[in-house]
Amino acid sequence: MFKAPRGTADILPGEQAYWQYIEDKAVSVCQLYGYQRIDTPAFEDAGLFTRSVGEGTDIVNKEMYIFKDRSDNELALRPEGTASVCRAYLEHGMDNLPQPMKLYYFADIFRYERPQAGRYRQHHQFGCEAIGEASPMLDAEVIQMALGFFRSLGLTQFTLQLNSIGCKQCRPDYLQKLKDYYAPLTPSLCDDCRARLAKNPLRLLDCKKPGCQAAAEGAPRNSEYLCKDCHDHFDALKTYLEALEIEYGINHRLVRGLDYYTKTVFEIQPLEGGSQSALGGGGRYDDLISELGGKSTPAIGFATGMERIVLNLKNQGIEAPEQVKPAVFIACMGNSAKIVALKTASDLREAGISVIVAAGDRSLKAQLRQANSVGATYAVIIGDDEIKEGMVTLRNMLTSDQQVVDPEELKRILGPQE
Repeated sequence: MFKAPRGTADILPGEQAYWQYIEDKAVSVCQLYGYQRIDTPAFEDAGLFTRSVGEGTDIVNKEMYIFKDRSDNELALRPEGTASVCRAYLEHGMDNLPQPMKLYYFADIFRYERPQAGRYRQHHQFGCEAIGEASPMLDAEVIQMALGFFRSLGLTQFTLQLNSIGCKQCRPDYLQKLKDYYAPLTPSLCDDCRARLAKNPLRLLDCKKPGCQAAAEGAPRNSEYLCKDCHDHFDALKTYLEALEIEYGINHRLVRGLDYYTKTVFEIQPLEGGSQSALGGGGRYDDLISELGGKSTPAIGFATGMERIVLNLKNQGIEAPEQVKPAVFIACMGNSAKIVALKTASDLREAGISVIVAAGDRSLKAQLRQANSVGATYAVIIGDDEIKEGMVTLRNMLTSDQQVVDPEELKRILGPQE
């Protein structure tokens, strides 16, 4: 018997209300801020992610699903959303449109990592990208938008963590300071961090292993090595956030997991769970477009995992609104009644009335039980007597009241009341 692959999950009908609720709120907040939807392929040239995400990251080294197609092209299932959006931005000449280009997406994301609560090998992501503007005011707006999205869902138990990781001008000096600090501590580091010390020392600050976390506590702080531009940008961002009355905490160890980030990085973390269960996060990536072959183009983005949101909604006792239930259930007895039932259902659906028609040859009692189970407001009953009289029996499933009516009257009775 086949089962879903490890690290994947079926989203069953009983869970769909949460997903629809999240998507509806996401679309609403994107419209408020002027974002337009974009959809990109589930797989891309593997080089797109190797180049953008970074060869020293866990995503590229351990987690990407890479394969060759029948034409021997090396492809990868999308491990994150930003690189694909930037590729589309360049490929379709969006840099010639009014900037910033504000885009949002819903995407399946694939990473081969250890499955745990809220973290899957295939998960679903909602993300936003604002491309073509360097102002820290845009950083503040993206953060405000992300917080507003979570609050619109009813979530309140989270904090905003903020940091600046510098740019190409000031980061090299800081990375050398990190190497100098960690060099004598190498024996106490995990195997991954020993490799990171040579390839990607910034990621040493983000390791979740207890021994590495202890070492990171005393590491040099990036804020002390920012160039004037990065320092001014970060100060301006904090000023804007304070003007918006947005509370934040400075987290000097916040670096995010992708190499393309510059300057601003942020995470929204639940009060219980910390960075390992972050609700979402993002940051500025001012060099990514140029690294993919475009001209120098500043940008900032934000993303969140849908599964992680569902988990937090449940943890905070927030129920999604019920999905719309069918208005009418048609119960029928006999072959002649089935034909009438199909025609009646077709007429009602054309009038915009949702209908479920009973299938099979179950008893009337069993069919009415099904009408109750699907939450139908009314049942239309069609049997030999109804066919003989050219009428149908309409039953209110809430009150059990019944009346015999002309089928032509159903649309008037069941349709929207003026």
